[in-house]
Amino acid sequence: MVEAVAPGCERLDVWHLNLWTVIRPPERRETVWRVQRELLPRSVPPIATASGAVLHRVPVMAPPLEDWRAQSDEFASWLGVALGGEPIDASIVHAHVPFTAGWAALEHAAPGAKVFATEHASFLADVLAQPGARDRYDEILDRLDGYFVVGEPLRDLVAGVFPHHAGKIRFIANPIDFRAPRAEAPRDLRRWLSVSTLTERKRIDHLLRGFARARAEDPGLTLTVVGDGDGRADLEALAADLGAAEAVDFRGAVEPDEVRGIMAAHDLLVHTSRHETFGMVVVEALAAGIPVLVTRSGGPEHALEGVEAAAGQFVDVDDDPAVLAKGFAELRGRHRTGLDLARAREVLAGRYGYEAVARQHFQAWDRAAEEPAP
Repeated sequence: MVEAVAPGCERLDVWHLNLWTVIRPPERRETVWRVQRELLPRSVPPIATASGAVLHRVPVMAPPLEDWRAQSDEFASWLGVALGGEPIDASIVHAHVPFTAGWAALEHAAPGAKVFATEHASFLADVLAQPGARDRYDEILDRLDGYFVVGEPLRDLVAGVFPHHAGKIRFIANPIDFRAPRAEAPRDLRRWLSVSTLTERKRIDHLLRGFARARAEDPGLTLTVVGDGDGRADLEALAADLGAAEAVDFRGAVEPDEVRGIMAAHDLLVHTSRHETFGMVVVEALAAGIPVLVTRSGGPEHALEGVEAAAGQFVDVDDDPAVLAKGFAELRGRHRTGLDLARAREVLAGRYGYEAVARQHFQAWDRAAEEPAP
């Protein structure tokens, strides 16, 4: 987002609010809190970041919390500490994830500033299941000058819970870098790639089973799994149980700027998530120049609308690994003549490229800035 919009901004500051869960007895936590309140205003130096923007890192100290409303209060409280009691020095403030950063932005925006927020969270339904959190989100929607979602599933969820705010919801996607794809399209689809956190929702266990099924037909297939999580050891054991350990490379977590090169070194992104709000990694793979094999998990269907066949293959969210293997076989059977990755990239760049997404934000920000104060 910074790389997309910074060229059009006179000045861009990024306040990164990062939750630090502090597991200490209450009496010990109070000491930690007191020291942190004293030190934090002197501990957020401006750091040069992408495209000339300035980054401020703010740890949000909190005990383990199941109450989402209380968590949003912590975000607002610690941003206030970091600001030293002063308002955010900006006339336009755009927050990502309204319940945490959005609430903090609303509480600390300067008088007359316009505040916008983009919802990305795949866990939003869990948040809104709590009555107190639902009331807080209602207030956030009411106070924002603009509210955006990155996918149709989020639009449907928010409009269903808050029908009185349905007219305020606008779709603006995550910006994707479409610069410099791989020199040529893959000649075969043997080198599979997964880029994902290793959580149950991403269904990497299902991916491994489907890969093993496909590899039984072609022992030359390989799979690289980029990402980490608590389930990694179990997934490595599953790969061994399936007889595929030597063909699966668990790469672990990598820096974001490494992902594009890793994608370009593979032939196919396989994404087996149960639910996605957008499916950013799917569009990133196509931007890098490789096709995709992806589940109908909500966001990807909307993201690839109109270029589904040109971009790759959709499969149902089904726990039968034969469904994934069959989808791969169908994709492989038509990938030389049935795909059009160049067309898919052109269409998607027009929707999600840096210039396209930045233009939509500037239009919204400028329109709000021109509106008279109530």
